[in-house]
Amino acid sequence: MQNHDQSRQLQEQLQRCFSHKSAVVVRGGGSKDFYGRQQSADLEPFDVSAHRGIVNYEPTELIITARAGTPINEISRVLAEAGQCLPFDPPELGGVATVGGTLACGFSGPSRPYAGSARDYILGAHVLNGKGEYLRVGGEVMKNVAGYDVSRLMVGAIGTLGVILQASLKVLPSAEKETTLIFHFERDSALDFMNDLAGRPLPVNASCFYGDLVFVRLSGTEAGIDSAYRSLGGERLPSTDKIWSSLREFEHPFFQSDLPLWRISLPALAKPELPGEVFIDWGGAQWWLHSDADADEIRIATERCGGHATLFRGGDRTSEVFHPLPPAMQAMQERIRASFDPERILNPGRLTSER
Repeated sequence: MQNHDQSRQLQEQLQRCFSHKSAVVVRGGGSKDFYGRQQSADLEPFDVSAHRGIVNYEPTELIITARAGTPINEISRVLAEAGQCLPFDPPELGGVATVGGTLACGFSGPSRPYAGSARDYILGAHVLNGKGEYLRVGGEVMKNVAGYDVSRLMVGAIGTLGVILQASLKVLPSAEKETTLIFHFERDSALDFMNDLAGRPLPVNASCFYGDLVFVRLSGTEAGIDSAYRSLGGERLPSTDKIWSSLREFEHPFFQSDLPLWRISLPALAKPELPGEVFIDWGGAQWWLHSDADADEIRIATERCGGHATLFRGGDRTSEVFHPLPPAMQAMQERIRASFDPERILNPGRLTSER
């Protein structure tokens, strides 16, 4: 595995950009170029892909530290050799997805509602702010809490608060066994069923609904899974089936449509009427929607159920792709951003149309 520390070069580049007030587009493997708003072609590239390598890994401490350009699949391979994993199940996106991009976009896989999100597993980070200042936030041990919330702020900010150079992540032992059960339900009954599962002492690690089928992944010991199977019933899916990896990697047939793809976040029991084809993940908390309906129509239907809608892929990327924030929350976000990037040189226009 390549191991290159480019932190000095990257810091010097960003300091030059700050002094000249030159805005940059931060990029790692490029696997998430589709995500967020379309940015100006005039922005200076800020490529962190060469800044890669595992800095430290202590299996007994359940912590791994890696540079931002390190591919997720390399991390997963090293962890698997020690019988461990990243519990939030991040997508590898053809082997191109990196640690920095995964955290910056906050991507988590099917296990997210049961095991936690990417934000829950970051312990600390090394970050360049918009002035090119090198910040060390959080730590590399479980008990360290100093600066912890600052490192969590970077997750999902799409590089608008700082450039993640290095991150320390909590890892967990891999499950002894996994199996997937299938159940036949119509949609409303499927949502009730998945919500009921979440409240029971069962080793559920993922659940989704598509067509007229509910898929439930059980993860744990062989005895625990066998006990859950006897309790739930259902049909066992062959171990060779790729339902969860195809969902995590956006390779499931559902995702092959040319229509705009929306990601809808909802309370678990919400049952909105949405104009298009849906795939329901995260036990009912995340709906994927293919639709060419007007953005306002989709967002109004989502808001009525207490959720929010993101234009995840396709559609008009020059418009606002993320759900508008309430004024007070928007003002707070702007104040935070100004403290980290006063000249707005980090990924301008990626999050909102405001510079």
